[in-house]
Amino acid sequence: MAYSTTILNQLLNLLRGHDFEKAVSSVSGDRYVKHFGAWQQLIVLLYAQASGKDSLRAIQGGLCAHPEQLYHLGLAKPIAKSTLADANARRPSSIFESLFYSLFERCVALSPKHRFHFKNKLYSIDATVIELCLSLFPWAKFTTLKGALKLHCVLDHDGNIPAFVVITDAKCHELNAAKVALPIQPDSIYCFDRGYNDFGWFRHIHDSGAFFVTRAKDNLKYAIAGQQLNGLPKGVLADQRITLLGVKAKELFPQELRLVHYHDEETGRFFEFLTNNFTLSPATIARIYKARWQIEAFFKWIKQNLKIKSFLGTTKNAVMTQIWVAMCYYLLLAYIKFQTNYKASIFYLHVLVRETLLDRLLLVDLPHLNTQRLHRFRQENQQLALQF
Repeated sequence: MAYSTTILNQLLNLLRGHDFEKAVSSVSGDRYVKHFGAWQQLIVLLYAQASGKDSLRAIQGGLCAHPEQLYHLGLAKPIAKSTLADANARRPSSIFESLFYSLFERCVALSPKHRFHFKNKLYSIDATVIELCLSLFPWAKFTTLKGALKLHCVLDHDGNIPAFVVITDAKCHELNAAKVALPIQPDSIYCFDRGYNDFGWFRHIHDSGAFFVTRAKDNLKYAIAGQQLNGLPKGVLADQRITLLGVKAKELFPQELRLVHYHDEETGRFFEFLTNNFTLSPATIARIYKARWQIEAFFKWIKQNLKIKSFLGTTKNAVMTQIWVAMCYYLLLAYIKFQTNYKASIFYLHVLVRETLLDRLLLVDLPHLNTQRLHRFRQENQQLALQF
């Protein structure tokens, strides 16, 4: 079996294409480069993400331990730490950002639909803070003693994959990033927490032909225009049509809104959900907001399993590059999961990829792999290597 069938090489084959070359050419990413181009940089950074390497020395040592695989990956010689550091600092991170969106288009074409009965696209919006050491990353100053970045994300509930990512300084409010950068798709439903409550933002979503579901603030001032009194499902205390009170609020959003009062029997908590959708049942509105936990689970997963908390460089471009490659790796895992109908979670798929990264296996075999099969595969490959 050829070295070209290692798991890492097959991951890279999923990325090869005109889109990556076009992204590199658009910013002259390989100008004056003789040996370590954008593609070689991607190989090394993807290897680091998949294998869990968190330092330049660890990456160099791991790659040097497999010289034959390096050759077949397209790395003609071992990579010096300074070479990788320079590439991360200088080559524009926008190359890998473009790769992320190219991968998303391929993933979403295979992703399973969300489990709700309605046909609208469903998205959750949220942000998380990535802490940085202020002495090493002075450009990311957040407070007097801390540095940080903020990762803003739109999660597509078709497959629970990130559909849109924006990286800003930590001082940027979630709402401001959403207003400036987030594209609104007509007939879609956007779910977010109270941190995004802004009537002008609501109006923008409404005028774009989309819907939103959020929690109402405790100080919401409104007048009841009508309500459903009979046939309320379990847990729904009231389903009201409301109009906003206050000159500014009415000017920003003059249309009626829907306010669903809900009691969660599992936690004993009471919620008030605000939406501009009058078609879906009040119980469905409550379940949509409950599904928002998926984006929080996504943030927790990438922080625990991807290398976005320890960085290979201290420049802003190096940090951005590493985050974008991490997002690309997540989409690669999702793509494999969708394509192979893998039933377990992405975490277990990540573990399988990490443990077999430089083994000569087929990606389609990963979902069926166990300890015994992996041992047999490795024995067969070792015997084959000895024959040559």
